[in-house]
Amino acid sequence: MRNVLTLARKELRSYFVSPIAYVLIAVFALVFGIFFSVSVENFIRMALARGQMGGNMPMDHHEILLRPLLGTISTISLFLIPMITMRLFAEEKRSGTIELLLTSPVRDVEIVLGKWLAAMVLYGALLLISLFDFAILLFMSSPDWQPILTGYLGLFLQGGAMIALGVFLSSTTRNQILAVAVTFFASLALWVAEAVSVFNTTAWARGVSYLSLLSHFEPFARGLIQTKDLLFFVTFTFFWLFLTVRSLESLRWRS
Repeated sequence: MRNVLTLARKELRSYFVSPIAYVLIAVFALVFGIFFSVSVENFIRMALARGQMGGNMPMDHHEILLRPLLGTISTISLFLIPMITMRLFAEEKRSGTIELLLTSPVRDVEIVLGKWLAAMVLYGALLLISLFDFAILLFMSSPDWQPILTGYLGLFLQGGAMIALGVFLSSTTRNQILAVAVTFFASLALWVAEAVSVFNTTAWARGVSYLSLLSHFEPFARGLIQTKDLLFFVTFTFFWLFLTVRSLESLRWRS
């Protein structure tokens, strides 16, 4: 565990030594801040219009405001996570430091977990920024925080799965741009996999649909924690981390 934490700290330092972390944080804060302010403004307008029309039924904060915002974070992550994972192994290969890493007294699984953990910490920092925006709602209303926290659990699990996929794809190339592109399109394919079942109801179509990252996140966005969704994200993450370890082993044998 000590080696994993040491590698994670080293990787985090490399994020903040370069402009990557600062650019990602700035872009995420700006984009989500815009969506947040627009969504809150629209919600206030809807509430005022409803009051002027004599509506007595309370508006559903979660369905109208909070759930779409959680979905916005999930969508933004689809674009930013490939940028978080692109350099993890591709840069090591390009600079030639992968040989030093593989010959160090550290196991392959520790290398993979260290890099994955560093990426998760950076992703967690992005989520924390968005959580500050939600805290503003405390001064505007009294939202139920349980669905919000459940949604953030879903975002964290979904992000961990996408990062694991990105770590594996980064280990297969030395080109960071290629790593970004492949990770984005692979994540996008898994994102929209649920649409397959709309046009085809065969067993293979249902199997592909089950791999949809979005469909397993949706219950969390609604405030529901289901065992099948937890198991999916944990299994998905483990699978790609396992393949990354095998990928490093193949590099070790070839070098």
